[in-house]
Amino acid sequence: MKVLMLNGSPKKDGNTARALKEMEKIFAENGVETEIIQVGGKDIRGCTACCYCYEHAKCAIDDIVNETAEKLKDADGLVLASPVYYAAANGTLVSLLDRLFYSSRFDKTMKVGASVAVARRGGCSATFDQLNKYFTICGMPVASSQYWNSVHGAKPGDCENDLEGLQTMRTLARNMVFLMKSIALGKEAYGLPEKEQKTPTNFIR
Repeated sequence: MKVLMLNGSPKKDGNTARALKEMEKIFAENGVETEIIQVGGKDIRGCTACCYCYEHAKCAIDDIVNETAEKLKDADGLVLASPVYYAAANGTLVSLLDRLFYSSRFDKTMKVGASVAVARRGGCSATFDQLNKYFTICGMPVASSQYWNSVHGAKPGDCENDLEGLQTMRTLARNMVFLMKSIALGKEAYGLPEKEQKTPTNFIR
């Protein structure tokens, strides 16, 4: 099994990275392969609404977004981790996620998703909610922990004092492992849930 982890912080070795590393230890203990992709600090533009992806099943801007899509296709789980900027996720990460989820056309049903928010003080729950919306629009179960998935710290290394936050990360990783393994068994025994043909309805006709 494999989990893809996206670090939305431009601080490569900051508190967001530390939160992911805490999860990575648990995944390793359970035989789950991980890959951390550094998203923060990259030059990633937002969606241009060109609709190229409708015909080509990939983004017209051939950058880290298409590379990440290929890796997500083979992953069993996805972790989105972001520092909090103005009670929201890092803009670079959001640009990647908008394009990644819109342009990639492969089925993401039952890939397990988890969001992690890291802040000095406030805005974690708003960021957590924002990131979870990427999962819930495409049939991805959302993993939970013993608390909302957040870690606190200002300067790099501060989160070492957030013992509850780090414990929350470990619990989150264990719950993800359980979900991924349970879903794998379920798929083997029963297959994926039946899907209806989508019925898109616009509010203005």
